[in-house]
Amino acid sequence: MRPTTRLATLVLALAAAVTVAPGSAGAVDFGSSGLGGDPGTYTYAVIGDVPYGQPQIDVFPTWIAQINADRAVDMTFHVGDIKNGSTKCTDDYFALIRKDFDTFRRPFLYTPGDNEWTDCHRANNGAYNPLERLAAVRKTFFSRPGRTLGQQARPVASQNAIGFPENVSLTQRGVAMATLHVVGSNDDLQPWTGIGQTAATPAQIAEETARINAAITQVRTTFAQAKARNDRAVSFYTQADMFDPTYAVTQNDDSAFTPLVRALVEESRSFGKPVYLFNGDSHIYNSDTPLATGSKWLSFYGIKDAADNLTRVTVDGSSNNKDYLRVSISKPNDPKVLSWTRVPYTVQAAG
Repeated sequence: MRPTTRLATLVLALAAAVTVAPGSAGAVDFGSSGLGGDPGTYTYAVIGDVPYGQPQIDVFPTWIAQINADRAVDMTFHVGDIKNGSTKCTDDYFALIRKDFDTFRRPFLYTPGDNEWTDCHRANNGAYNPLERLAAVRKTFFSRPGRTLGQQARPVASQNAIGFPENVSLTQRGVAMATLHVVGSNDDLQPWTGIGQTAATPAQIAEETARINAAITQVRTTFAQAKARNDRAVSFYTQADMFDPTYAVTQNDDSAFTPLVRALVEESRSFGKPVYLFNGDSHIYNSDTPLATGSKWLSFYGIKDAADNLTRVTVDGSSNNKDYLRVSISKPNDPKVLSWTRVPYTVQAAG
C-alpha cells in the first residue's frame, strides 16, 4: 500500500527517449470541446480509487454518465486503483473496466494504481506475479501509446519509447500536465508474500528502479518544457499518496518515493510558479502543502529545502467515492491558476 540510489546519468538518458506524438512539439493542447462553461477557462475532472467492490462496479457507468453530462468538463484523469485490494486481478475484470473507460465521451487519462498489479500477489487477489499483471494492465489500457482513452481520444506525449506508455504529458491553457506511474506498497518494494516471497526480488527491484527513474524523468522534462514555454503552472497526477496523513507512515511504507520527492522539491523551487500534485491512495479528500517550510515530510525524506509553491490534492476514493473533483484552469493573468470543487454523484453506490 504504500531505497535505492538513482543515477543522475540514467535520468538524463531517459529524458532523451520520451516519445512525442506527431505535431505535439513536446506537449499537446487539446483545446476546449465547446460543450459549455466559461470560454475563458478550461475544466476537467479527477477521480481515483474507483470502482471499489460490486456496488460501485454496478453504479460506475452512471457516474461516468454524470461526468459526461457535465458540460463544463473537457477531460478526465483517473489516478489509479480500479479495484479494491481484496478482489481478483483477472483479465476479465480489466476488460470490464476498459469497456467502462471507453464510454467517457471526452479524453480520458489513466495512471495505474497498486491494487491492479502491485498487490495482486495476495491470495484473495489471485496470487499472481505482479509483473505479469503489470504487463496485462499495459496491454489492456495502453494499447494505443501516445493517445488518450475516451471516445474523443487525443494525442499525448508519451514515454512509450522507454517502456512506460502510461506516463503521458500535455498542456492546457498554459498548464503543463503529466501522469506519473507511482504506486502504493512502497512503490512495489514491499515483499510479494502471497506468492511466498519474504523480501523484494531482483526483478521487482529492477522494475521499481526503472519506473521511478522514468517518473523522475517525466518530472524534470515537464518542468523544463514549462519553463521554455513560460507556462503558468505545472500539475502531476499519480496514485501514491507520498504524504499520507491518515496513519503513522514508516520508511518501510514510503522510502522508495525519496528520489522523486527530492526531484519535485528541486524542480518546484526552480520553477517558482504554482505546482499541483493530484493523488489517490489514502481515499479521503485533502488539500495541503506537504513540502512547505516546517513540514514534517521534509525531514522524513531527508530534504533540506522546501517547496512552498507545491499544493497537493487527494481525491475521495474507496467508501468515500461519493463525488468527483471538478478542476478549473483560471483565465490568463489570474494568479490562482487552478481551483476545484467536489461534485456529488446524483446516484450513490448501495451499501
